[in-house]
Amino acid sequence: LNSLVVFFVGRVTEVSNLTRIEESDLAMVGNQRHHTPHRPRSKTLIFTLLLFSISLLVILYTFSSSSRPSISNLNQSNPTETSFVASLEQFLIHKAPKLSIRDDTVRGESDDDDPRKLDEMVFERENRLLNEDPVYPVGFPVKVYVYEMPKKFTFDLLWLFRNTYKETSNATSNGSPVHRLIEQHSVDYWLWADLISPESERRLKSVVRVHQQHEADFFYVPFFTTISFFLLEKQQCKSLYREALKWVTDQPAWKRSEGRDHIFPIHHPWSFKTVRKFVKNAIWLLPDMDSTGNWYKPGQVSLEKDLILPYVPNVDRCDDKCLSESAPKRTTLLFFRGRLKRNAGGKIRAKLGAELSGVKDVIITEGTSGEGGKLAAQGGMRSRSLFCLCPAGDTPSSARLFDAIVSGCIPVIVSDELELPFEGILDYKKVAVIVSSSDAIQPGWLVNHLRSFVPSQVKKFQSSLAHYSRHFVYSSPAQPLGPEDLTWRMIAGKLVNIKLHAKRSRRVVKGSRSICRCDCWRPNSTTAANSLSPLLS
Repeated sequence: LNSLVVFFVGRVTEVSNLTRIEESDLAMVGNQRHHTPHRPRSKTLIFTLLLFSISLLVILYTFSSSSRPSISNLNQSNPTETSFVASLEQFLIHKAPKLSIRDDTVRGESDDDDPRKLDEMVFERENRLLNEDPVYPVGFPVKVYVYEMPKKFTFDLLWLFRNTYKETSNATSNGSPVHRLIEQHSVDYWLWADLISPESERRLKSVVRVHQQHEADFFYVPFFTTISFFLLEKQQCKSLYREALKWVTDQPAWKRSEGRDHIFPIHHPWSFKTVRKFVKNAIWLLPDMDSTGNWYKPGQVSLEKDLILPYVPNVDRCDDKCLSESAPKRTTLLFFRGRLKRNAGGKIRAKLGAELSGVKDVIITEGTSGEGGKLAAQGGMRSRSLFCLCPAGDTPSSARLFDAIVSGCIPVIVSDELELPFEGILDYKKVAVIVSSSDAIQPGWLVNHLRSFVPSQVKKFQSSLAHYSRHFVYSSPAQPLGPEDLTWRMIAGKLVNIKLHAKRSRRVVKGSRSICRCDCWRPNSTTAANSLSPLLS
């Protein structure tokens, strides 16, 4: 349209110039013949041409506007999908074939695998930024380099899940459906799918993907550790873990920082377990810290370097409208559906079950996370209950907490060692009742405590839940203030400290001294023994 405007304006200008030339020439001829020439009606001609041009442009603009998709049509053609299975299907069938490789990942021995060369390029970039703008915002947006790993670590595993989840009825030793567990821990898929999407389809401003390693703040390792753990044979899985470890640690960026700026999605506590001691410097995306030592070795995880991410909810979100409509039906005081026999800190479940069984307005039932369990849990959490009991499981965290939040059911957290996602941004006291294990198992204490909340306090909790629930719903495309967005906002806050340790490690003489650290945790007496007791006494 702009080109047509230029074209017609140019033509009108040419006609105007030619007319003026013609008038000048005729005037000269007329002077020579001593008579007045017949002057053409130049102004009328120019006006006619201009009017014709404007009319034609209006017609063209109207046509182009009618054929141009509106914003609403664009949103309809690219709807938000929150189902892992449905999003994965769309990704593998329609998006993956269109993806192209444009990065500088080292795939073998070459002249570019020297970490010193990369270090010099990073220094030049950071020094230029610092001198050009001394107050430039460090770490925002986060610049992430996504490794182009061989397909056996990425696409092949996603296809394996896609091709088997309908046919299999595999369960873990405690009866949990394997594929449902993979869905609960699918944070690796949601983050990766967003990062590698075309920029025109992405909505997050907190993170950008870069295709040159020296431009990156962080390096994302897209290895699906949970799928490989649950769907591959044991020895096949261990072999794949070793191959992935070698592939990543051979990269110059890994050698440069010893992995401190690398992000590993290790969201299931069993995943990558056989080799993760070799990547302990990296940033781990975890479901919790588990300071009891049952799942992670001492020194492997910390809030300083790692990040807690929420489980993927197993129930549909209850928004403002849903909460308003369900409010009169929420007559159950406290609801729990799940396994009552758990290990470690999860032993509190059996004690709570015994204490709360048979209490008026309290529902405590045994159940699993299969499809039937999903429907039963959704009915109890989303439609009938004010409070939802969220005790520790085999680990301090449980997917139930996030199911409760998105369902509009006020969580009652009974897990003394629990670390919560995005706590640097969110205040969980606004949406949850947090009680100690020792108080919760006292006869009558928990029910009386919940009954003490007046309707205005309950309504305030529910209002906060309606606002907070969006922070725990993974989606494609990833939404602003969704869990993917908050992940990168939290990681941005770690950048300066990571740079400090990466540079320090290259400067300090090996073996001269260790980094001073303070491990300030003390296990609760009801869930774990205190190994420091002999020293303290």
